[in-house]
Amino acid sequence: MLNDALNFFVYDTIKIFLLLIVIIFIVSILRTFLPPEKIKKILSHKNNFIGNVLASMLGVVTPFCSCSAVPLFLGFVEAGVPLGVTFSFLVASPMVNEVALVLLLGLFGWKITLIYIASGLVVAILSGIVIGRLKVEGLLEDFAKADGNALSLPGLSWKQRFAYAKDYTFDIVKKIWLYVVIGVGIGALIHGYAPADLITRYAGGNNWYGVPLAVLIGIPLYSNAAGVIPLVSVLTEKGVAMGTALAFMMAITALSFPEFLILKKVMKPKLIVIFACVVGTGIIFTGYLFNWIL
Repeated sequence: MLNDALNFFVYDTIKIFLLLIVIIFIVSILRTFLPPEKIKKILSHKNNFIGNVLASMLGVVTPFCSCSAVPLFLGFVEAGVPLGVTFSFLVASPMVNEVALVLLLGLFGWKITLIYIASGLVVAILSGIVIGRLKVEGLLEDFAKADGNALSLPGLSWKQRFAYAKDYTFDIVKKIWLYVVIGVGIGALIHGYAPADLITRYAGGNNWYGVPLAVLIGIPLYSNAAGVIPLVSVLTEKGVAMGTALAFMMAITALSFPEFLILKKVMKPKLIVIFACVVGTGIIFTGYLFNWIL
């Protein structure tokens, strides 16, 4: 179990840092071509519902894990995109993407795949709308708030763009690296020492508390869709209801504890709790709905 935990910690720490560095750098380069006003115009629609839908659809085509989606989320916030819209992206990106589509299709077929994607998008869109209506912008940390400092884009050379991206990447990684290490460390301990049949034992069958318990167990864990879908297949084979297993998957991909620790540098704890409660409620409802339909 110790070897398993250490392997998880080393592998995922390296993977997350590589993803963060590459993604932040690429996003930073793209920011030099896309003025904040343009990003804001695309996602800040007069009808907030449309903005949430667009952000969720963008999440579908960006196969990030929950941790590596944070830099793009931060870029949206700094560009002045409405907070509820950015949360729709933050939920959809790790939970619904082409990786999940291919794996779910291969293991469970079209019916389960389409239901999962539709429900994931609904959770992302509604979560963003609810958080947007709560007007919680004041719960963002100062460095994450839109500052309105647009780059002088037309005159930038490639050398200047790369220099800007390097400095921005270093600045963000410097602020969040410790939280990444702590979060993955906690996830590794749980991954290595939690019994493999924990879900089957306590959330299996048709227990009324199976879905919320599966969500609570899934939150401390960390994985992307590719890593958790095979586990969902094993759980269903052992008798766990499909809705319970998929709620477990949604909780791991959209509400991971390492993600919360990274977000702690972006937003205040109260907003993290609001985010977790809103998304968690949507996932639990989806799990019950799956168990009723399937």
